[in-house]
Amino acid sequence: MRLILRNLGFYLLAFWASITLNFVLPRFMPGDPVSRMFAQAQGTMQPDQIAQLRKLFGLDDRPLWEQYVSYVKSVFTGDLGISITRFPTPVSDVIGSQIGWTLLLGGVALVIAAVLGNLLGIVAAWRRGGVLDSAFPPLLIFVGSFPYFWLAMGALYLFGVSLGWFPMRHAYDVGLTPGFNGEFLSNVATHLVLPALTIVLVSIGGWMLGMRNTMIATAAEDYIMMAEAKGLSPSRIMFRYAARNALLPSVTNFGMALGFVVGGALLTEVVFAYPGIGYQLLMAVQGLDYPLMQGIFLTITAAVLLANFLVDLVYVRLDPRVRVR
Repeated sequence: MRLILRNLGFYLLAFWASITLNFVLPRFMPGDPVSRMFAQAQGTMQPDQIAQLRKLFGLDDRPLWEQYVSYVKSVFTGDLGISITRFPTPVSDVIGSQIGWTLLLGGVALVIAAVLGNLLGIVAAWRRGGVLDSAFPPLLIFVGSFPYFWLAMGALYLFGVSLGWFPMRHAYDVGLTPGFNGEFLSNVATHLVLPALTIVLVSIGGWMLGMRNTMIATAAEDYIMMAEAKGLSPSRIMFRYAARNALLPSVTNFGMALGFVVGGALLTEVVFAYPGIGYQLLMAVQGLDYPLMQGIFLTITAAVLLANFLVDLVYVRLDPRVRVR
């Protein structure tokens, strides 16, 4: 419990630092959202309207510390401001309508890549020198060296434009009513294949190589030799003894990757016009939508910190050795 509380304190400190940076950085940038809205209105806005907008976006003449206190209170009450590009829609509503698609895309790709990569790494390390161990690691690392957007554009052209097997944009067909029914879910799954496939191809090599190296080190431990001496079956030794202990570093990697699911598929979402947080962040940057950018950055930071804290809890349960620190 002492270890968990100490880690929780570190994460809360990091979250406070992220809130502070999120408040300070936009105020150091040239211009402000109200000035941009005034320029877009081409001089039709009245001075009292400008003053109300400055107060709405927290850019009035109050001292900076009062603005900071007000901003922190609004963050912890779920009020992230008003989006400029979607004015007058609240930022929390914009993020809430998009984050589900990002979690679906990133979560599915992460689970597939982690499960397949770890399984391949386990088998490759246990059968060192075989075809799987010799051919797959360099091949997957070579594929993983390509950027997300390059593979995304290649898959889009090959399977979308040339062959026409999969749709080329969005999360579901235009005109289709969202709902938990077979037609809509199958349509969503069809749109999910190409963007998820590109993320899996880029990341699976790292999972396989990491598990392979950890398995090789674990296979040399004394308890593995003892299990072999006791006459246990190779499959039981491989999964129950070696793989179970070799998975501990992968748990940490999975937690870190889970946190970055929220913002890690940005380029893929842009290529496929997938309506997630990454695509919305691009639109916010292009429109200089500072409140929306702040909200997205804060959401990504919170997701990373929360995922890592949950991994710490799981790691304490899986590996009792960390409890004595």
